[in-house]
Amino acid sequence: MIRVGLTGGIATGKSTVARMFAERGAAVLDADEVVRELQYPGMPVYDAIVETFGSVILQDDGTIDRKSLGELVFRDEKLRRRLETIVHPALISAVGERLAELRTKEIAICVVELPLLIEAESERRFDSVVVVTAPEEVQVARLMADRGLTGEEAVVRIRSQMPLWEKVRRADFVIENGGDLWETERRVQEIYEVLLRTGTKKT
Repeated sequence: MIRVGLTGGIATGKSTVARMFAERGAAVLDADEVVRELQYPGMPVYDAIVETFGSVILQDDGTIDRKSLGELVFRDEKLRRRLETIVHPALISAVGERLAELRTKEIAICVVELPLLIEAESERRFDSVVVVTAPEEVQVARLMADRGLTGEEAVVRIRSQMPLWEKVRRADFVIENGGDLWETERRVQEIYEVLLRTGTKKT
């Protein structure tokens, strides 16, 4: 089974690209869904986050308010790094377990949508890394439309992350997803075919 790490910046369209790979037969793991599970009340990650950030990030039912937590960490790099030290190790371990389960099945390609793959220095865990990009103005427009952020809030979130050029530099494949979806579809198909043939070849 070819293990593909799919990453990129916020609002570049990683989930759209993951769906396109799934339509071609790839298994897809959404790391964000794994994180949600890790943050359920009673889980060690939940306990560590609450201990670190306090009850201010909790909703009335005791679950973590991801929006409130996001607002805290995207404006304070030290807090963001503290959150990453809590979440990343548990996330990588959980993803590794799920990949091991999938290896027992007849699956040719598994795509793991992992936004902070490169920040977590996890490239070596995958056979290939695909980075999805989009112009900053497109990212801003998507964040404003999809998440209700102001333009200023959107820019803060985008620029709090590793620059896209750095992720592109460390990628095996790059998908520019700022224009027509048919072009993104064409690129996904191209990469999918290369992966089936070689598994790791850069293009």
